[in-house]
Amino acid sequence: MLCNKSPWPKHEGGPIAMHAMISGLVQAGHTVKVLAANTNKYNVDPKCIPSEFQNKTQIEFVDIDLSLSIYGAAYNFLVAKSYHISRFYTKAFVQKITETLQKDTYDIIQLETLQMAVYLDVIRKNSKSPVVLRAHNIEHKIWQRITENCPNPLKRLYLNHLYKTLKRFEIGVLNKIDGIIAITPVDARNFDRLSHSTNIISIPFGINLETLPEDSVQPDEASLFHIGTMNWFPNEESIKWLINEVWPMVLQRLPNLELHLAGRYMPGWLQKLSVPNIIVDGEVPDVWEYMQRFSIMVVPLFSGSGIRIKIVEAMAAGKAIITTAIGAEGINYENGQHLLIAKDARSFTDAIVKLCNDKTLRENLGKNARMLIAKDHDNNKLMQKLTGFYTELLKKN
Repeated sequence: MLCNKSPWPKHEGGPIAMHAMISGLVQAGHTVKVLAANTNKYNVDPKCIPSEFQNKTQIEFVDIDLSLSIYGAAYNFLVAKSYHISRFYTKAFVQKITETLQKDTYDIIQLETLQMAVYLDVIRKNSKSPVVLRAHNIEHKIWQRITENCPNPLKRLYLNHLYKTLKRFEIGVLNKIDGIIAITPVDARNFDRLSHSTNIISIPFGINLETLPEDSVQPDEASLFHIGTMNWFPNEESIKWLINEVWPMVLQRLPNLELHLAGRYMPGWLQKLSVPNIIVDGEVPDVWEYMQRFSIMVVPLFSGSGIRIKIVEAMAAGKAIITTAIGAEGINYENGQHLLIAKDARSFTDAIVKLCNDKTLRENLGKNARMLIAKDHDNNKLMQKLTGFYTELLKKN
């Protein structure tokens, strides 16, 4: 497995999803080797990784500097290449891939995220094994939505370049690899439309349910929270919208209600925020423990694709959730039974007020959400499905 960031520690959605699959494959009896980018944006000390995880993954790292460069951005603009992708290419990673593939033979080579596909040609030169892309998102869809929502015409011009070059690279990769693991059925259908591949499967983010407490804490009083990595643009965009468009209406109807915001990489404007009843908690040491303090999770996403890991985790924790149709993509939910869907500021406000005033509804949504996760996101069952997919893929090759 080639990872665009370390699968440990589990501080963000991507690492959480990678860690779950790696652990699930190992638990199912497979041997897994991990090569991971160690970037300045998600930097880890290899010495701090638990020995058990090191032993079962044989994990090795290559340092990559993802700092934005005016020269790099300008060069990629002029040559019409994706700056999102080119930043991940280094000679050191090429050397590490070459050494690894010349030393051992693998049944499957799995690329975690589109960024790792920048090394596809290197892999092909050194291995005849099938190469599979596990796509956490449809990357160009995220940037298409961001571009469309950008009000600044000059910024939108450059965002449009980023979107188009990323789309061209992504579609090119889809037609070069041997298989695609989509994280949602919606993404799988889109990949089927965008590529010629017949080897496409949808496998969502999995949770080891046996590690979760049987019952989660449900506070008597209604309380709101949001948790997410804030250097991901769709998250920052959604919180700005929540604060500016929704929160004033909420306070008019529920003047004592509090909203807590947690997550890594809180931007400066949010750290300095001075808005009534909004508390910025920043990065928290234990996500599960943090969620137990609150009863309602709000996720007002309007861009992005794939599946929201934090929503799945909150559902497993039995929390009532208010989100958008985009936020709930990839989850086999029924609106009003497993969570509440809102489409604009007014309906989001109404949903918040409704849940705050109805404890029974909060509890029912939480119980139904947890049962849904147990049915659809059991990691052991998902790894059996993945093993079956790989077995069939190897027969074709």
